[in-house]
Amino acid sequence: MGLGRFGAAVADTLDTMDIEVLAVDRDSELVERWSKRLPVVEADLTDPRALEEIGAGEFSSAVVGIGNSLEASMLITGNLADVGIPEIWAKAISVEHGRILERIGATHVVLPESQAGARVAHSVGGRMLDYIEVEDGFTIVKMRPPRETHNFSLDKLDLPSKYGIQVIGVKSAGHDFEYARNDTIVRPDDLLVVAGDGELLERFAQRP
Repeated sequence: MGLGRFGAAVADTLDTMDIEVLAVDRDSELVERWSKRLPVVEADLTDPRALEEIGAGEFSSAVVGIGNSLEASMLITGNLADVGIPEIWAKAISVEHGRILERIGATHVVLPESQAGARVAHSVGGRMLDYIEVEDGFTIVKMRPPRETHNFSLDKLDLPSKYGIQVIGVKSAGHDFEYARNDTIVRPDDLLVVAGDGELLERFAQRP
């Protein structure tokens, strides 16, 4: 629902993943632009009757990608909840907006700018190259290894006991990603995928 930058990116990616998707926008120019790439319908989904006409209740998930109109965002989210769609992902432009969306039926709230900003902040000036907080502080990061880990196997490093974090996988230059094993050797130019509490990962990433 909504073919701005966020909504269009979601719809286009779902389509490339061979997931059946129907894109909807009330802007005829956007509908025309995307009609050559996606199944797309021109409709105003703030009107509950429009949802009935496109058969919205038959879909298992919906994404509300509208951010430029709080009223439209909330009306559409509420209408989707009313027709019984079990999974509703809604874009919010603020924490307060997100709380309202959750109260009226959104099962997942996305704050693209805030989340992207947080990921960049964790990456600037450090070893972290990507940062994803999954839930309740549990975080997964992609990072370069601290010097003290270079050329040691993971069982010798014993990072879970020493730092409270777990290496999930290792990507060595010129090689495919590999899931971590006890005998995996950490090389200076490796990329590590590490999981654990966000604060513990921050401390580990600050090691020299």
